[in-house]
Amino acid sequence: MNIEPDFAGTIGRTHLESTPAWPAPPAGIGGPNVVTIVLDDTGFAHFGCYGSTLRTPNIDALATGGVRYTGFHTTALCSPTRACLMSGRNHHAVGMRAVSNWSSGYPHMRGGINPRAATIAELLRAHGYATYAAGKWHLAPMEETSAAGPHTNWPLQKGFDRFYGFLQGETDQFHPELTHDNHHIDPPQRAEDGYHISEDLIDQSTGWIRDLTSVRPDRPFFLYLAFGAMHSPHQAPDEYLQRWRGAFDEGYDVMRERWFDRQIELGIVPAGTTPAARNPGVPPWDDLTANQKAFACRLQEAFAAMLEHTDAQIGRLVAFLRQHDLLDNTLLTVLSDNGASREGGPFGVMDEFSFFNGMFEDVDTLVEAHLDDIGGPHSHSNYPWGWAQAGNSPLRWYKQNTYGGGVRDPLVVHWPARIAADGSAGGAIRTQFCHAVDIAATILDITGAPVPDTFNGHAQIPLHGRSIAPTFTDAAAPSPRTVQYFEQMGHRGIYVDGWKATTYHVPGHPYDDDEWELFHLDEDFSETHDLAAEMPEKLREMIDTWWSQAGEMGVLPLDDRTIELFGGAPRPGSPHARGRYDYLAPISHIPSDASPTLGAREWTLTATVEVGDAPLEGVVYARGTHNIGHTFFVKDDQLHFDYNALGTHQRASAPISLEPGAHVLTAAFRRDGKAGVLTIGADGTDLADVRIPKIVRMLGSTGLDIGRDALSTVVDDYIGPFAFTGTIERVSIEIHTRRDAADIAATAAMEMARE
Repeated sequence: MNIEPDFAGTIGRTHLESTPAWPAPPAGIGGPNVVTIVLDDTGFAHFGCYGSTLRTPNIDALATGGVRYTGFHTTALCSPTRACLMSGRNHHAVGMRAVSNWSSGYPHMRGGINPRAATIAELLRAHGYATYAAGKWHLAPMEETSAAGPHTNWPLQKGFDRFYGFLQGETDQFHPELTHDNHHIDPPQRAEDGYHISEDLIDQSTGWIRDLTSVRPDRPFFLYLAFGAMHSPHQAPDEYLQRWRGAFDEGYDVMRERWFDRQIELGIVPAGTTPAARNPGVPPWDDLTANQKAFACRLQEAFAAMLEHTDAQIGRLVAFLRQHDLLDNTLLTVLSDNGASREGGPFGVMDEFSFFNGMFEDVDTLVEAHLDDIGGPHSHSNYPWGWAQAGNSPLRWYKQNTYGGGVRDPLVVHWPARIAADGSAGGAIRTQFCHAVDIAATILDITGAPVPDTFNGHAQIPLHGRSIAPTFTDAAAPSPRTVQYFEQMGHRGIYVDGWKATTYHVPGHPYDDDEWELFHLDEDFSETHDLAAEMPEKLREMIDTWWSQAGEMGVLPLDDRTIELFGGAPRPGSPHARGRYDYLAPISHIPSDASPTLGAREWTLTATVEVGDAPLEGVVYARGTHNIGHTFFVKDDQLHFDYNALGTHQRASAPISLEPGAHVLTAAFRRDGKAGVLTIGADGTDLADVRIPKIVRMLGSTGLDIGRDALSTVVDDYIGPFAFTGTIERVSIEIHTRRDAADIAATAAMEMARE
């Protein structure tokens, strides 16, 4: 039997009669290293080297030694852009029309990357590279992110040797839901100890590289570093928050104008560009009350602090690479996955879940009592539309939209071995049109990694991207492609050789009623001069091209649904294809999307426990964080259930004394119109209840623990994890009613904000 058909030696009866031979090393050995740094929700203007007055000295230094692109485009949303970065194919074609939390039943929205599109991690690993992913993933169906999996779409199954980060679209930066390789873990420290996930990601990344280069210095690496920044919650260490006090008191109208002037001065935006008018719904700064201004400024300060802190972590990574002589031959890119976020609304939010639960915040109360919490562990903030538009200067609209504010983003490329700074202010600028799909193609090009027709038994979709490597050193090199479509939740756009047509779609309205606009991007950087009426034939040609691309790239059927995606039956094979959840303790932390969808429904929680001789205390069940959630616990000989509604606590409490042995603890929620009653009990006897005047439909983006409260504790009564001192055999949660329309709407709104 020939166990190795390609064996180049000879096989005799013994080794004395045989000739050994070894497989040739992978062709990529000795190639350049690759580091791809992805920021979230960072607008075109936000980096200092793109015009803002925010402090990003390390990114700016990379730009000075490399090149900045002003024609880089994305999909306007996070999971789709990341699917493009990972695969080099357009997002609809690989099953990621929108965020991976959704699965519509159509091929373009499965929540994971189709195996017919091998990731660059898979291809680089086959080429000899070590492959590492740190930070945000958001490329697996969220219902599959518990320890039960399936793990098919987790990073290690998509080509990465190591992973350290979070699988969800967002996480608390001080108390993250961490995953290490294929299992969930607790953060190594608490916020009180100075922990922040961005710092942890660099520690892990440099550790991997140190191990690799110590043992195999000939083996190159690919590091995909995707920070949670700048997605909400905007959180940073206090020292960074303090640096920005008062920096934005002039307001977003003044600051946007100032940033635009800097963009013209830097050459990021062409002279003669018309800045976009104020987006619909953005109130003039001078129309805000004093408290609204103070609130909006503090929210922007938190954003600025988080960006500066993230930049410092990038600086730590660059310093490490330089110290170990790795920087010169490392292709390092820094980019954003979409434009600045619109999820903060017109005035900003202290906690974004206030919107999802219909508990609208009182700005006056927040300014008086909680202003200093913004940016810290007890906030989940996002800034207002006015600051988002300033971050997108000089462009229109925001993330989710196919106008420039959603799809035109910063891209910095640094590779000293190939790119020499040209000495101009801020480094070289490249104006070529390019797209997220081109980043993967570029990496494969410069590493020489082949793209086979078949990979792991799957016929492969051809790459849609093209390498931008020629533009690294040649400002006159042509754009890699002349056509690129855009589609996001019904918003549509098409770029063709310097022209762009785009439309804003109102959900539920007929697509044929959408009003298209036409722009000559070569002369109209900010998309402010609509030529549709003057050039109807050109517009018709562009629209026809969009439909042709839509058919070719799997965009159809057009789907603008949000709420409707959550109103039907649960997806077969998901954790929610039943009404009862039985947890056999101890179990791993369960992420939000795999947790019971309690919302405004009636439910009963039953915990079967064994009490020993030690004093009984600890958490039976916890869900959410300090800002919002549930906790069912025993402390000081009392049984408590605390219902935390955005910091307003309703609690059922009763004395409890349990003899050693088996017992049953219960908590039940029953609806009463728009309110409800929470009842706790033990061994079949109701002990206490509390009226819940306002139902919390969405319990935050942090999932549940059984027998402890390990992350941001729901209450201040204890310090986490506050483990249960008895033995929990089983916790069962039974849901008695389906979600109502308002509950489904809240779910949809939350998923939209977790991109």
